[in-house]
Amino acid sequence: MADDGSAQSTSAWPMAKFYFKVMWDSNEIAFQEVSGLDAETQIIEYRHGNSPVFATVKMPGIAKNGNITMKKGVFKSDNKYWDWYNKIKLNTIKRIPLTISLLDEAGKPTMTWKVLNAWPTKITATDLKSDGNEPAVETIEIAHEGITIENS
Repeated sequence: MADDGSAQSTSAWPMAKFYFKVMWDSNEIAFQEVSGLDAETQIIEYRHGNSPVFATVKMPGIAKNGNITMKKGVFKSDNKYWDWYNKIKLNTIKRIPLTISLLDEAGKPTMTWKVLNAWPTKITATDLKSDGNEPAVETIEIAHEGITIENS
């Protein structure tokens, strides 16, 4: 009898990365790709003068958050990116929370990234080619002030 996979453990295989959703405030927006969900801590190297070891001690320093890049298809009369970007004035912009969720096969969140105080720092419109056959895709780069992760 063939194994239908029903007896497998849910922790035997990693999650697929193609089923996800993005919430901007309370609006769900469909994206083709999300990247840049990373965090980094800068290193402080220190050595005091009377240390018998001729090497530095490495300590954690300031946290550094990379930008998040999101790509989506271009749709007629959809200017959400540009409307948000055009609100940037001298040192002011509407900052919003983003929620990015990796979903299981039933559409339930299994891992959720909460992005704090997000705002657009760069928008790239699609490239245009007269002999192209692919959909038009635009890109937005988001700056933020930190990511927290929740597991369901």
